[in-house]
Amino acid sequence: MANTKRRIAELAPNLEESMGRRNPSSTISVLPQFSPIPSPKDIGRLPLRSFGEVQLEHVMVDPNQPRIRFDTEEIQRLATSIRLKGQLQPIRVRWDASHNKWIIIAGERRFRATQAAGLATIQCHFHENEITQSEILEQQLVENLLREDLKPMEEARAFAALMELNGWNGKQVAEFLSLSPSRVSRGLALLDLPIEMQRQIEAGELRKTAAYELSKLKDDQVRDQIAASATTEAVTSREAASLVNQRRGKPKRKSPTLTQVFIAENGIRVTVTCRKGKNYHEILEALTQAVDEVQLRIDNNVHLG
Repeated sequence: MANTKRRIAELAPNLEESMGRRNPSSTISVLPQFSPIPSPKDIGRLPLRSFGEVQLEHVMVDPNQPRIRFDTEEIQRLATSIRLKGQLQPIRVRWDASHNKWIIIAGERRFRATQAAGLATIQCHFHENEITQSEILEQQLVENLLREDLKPMEEARAFAALMELNGWNGKQVAEFLSLSPSRVSRGLALLDLPIEMQRQIEAGELRKTAAYELSKLKDDQVRDQIAASATTEAVTSREAASLVNQRRGKPKRKSPTLTQVFIAENGIRVTVTCRKGKNYHEILEALTQAVDEVQLRIDNNVHLG
């Protein structure tokens, strides 16, 4: 019995230490005492192996990334920021055994800027689980659309790729990406235009709104004539639509017989006029197209008055 008590007494300090307590009178009292209660800043934090830093040479861009054009000046500005302040957000990558490298899912702009900054490594979030090509494209599309980084033709090709991968129609793509069906259908219509006209859209020589109206024409010669005037003058979508309707032999619209007025909080009145028989869904689509046109004028520094 005495031996048992003595043995328990000898083991007691070790047991207490394993529970987070140390005896101040012990020979190791100079070491910091541990508490079984975690610090508030550590609550909810878990060590993860999915974040880390890798050599740039072990990372490559995704050849199927929908965004293919990057603004050089924007990359240089970001490179300067990374040099001065560091990389504020990791890129997301997945492992590809065929290339023996990490392929970028999201963050190619940061990757390019890190290269431009002359750094050797980059912070990454490693995607460990299997991921399909459709899921990759979906994530890349969502990120680029939220940032509004995709050019019109890049966006159109991404819509088409998503439809092919999943067997979707345009409406399903719109629902998944939380876009208006008209935006998807108008984007897909650009893919029916001749290659040269698509190049003009990519170069910013032909507005996507005017190009969409041109897609309604089947006569290539007439379409090219209107496109030529649209690239030399600031032709709006309404003007392009008017030219297209004239070429298609459509009669002029009758005077509108229905008027709807919407008043914004800042006092601006928006008046919608249309023929009877239209519904609010069609009005919403028209207003959405009008918003796109207003944003285009803002982007091109067009002033009122």
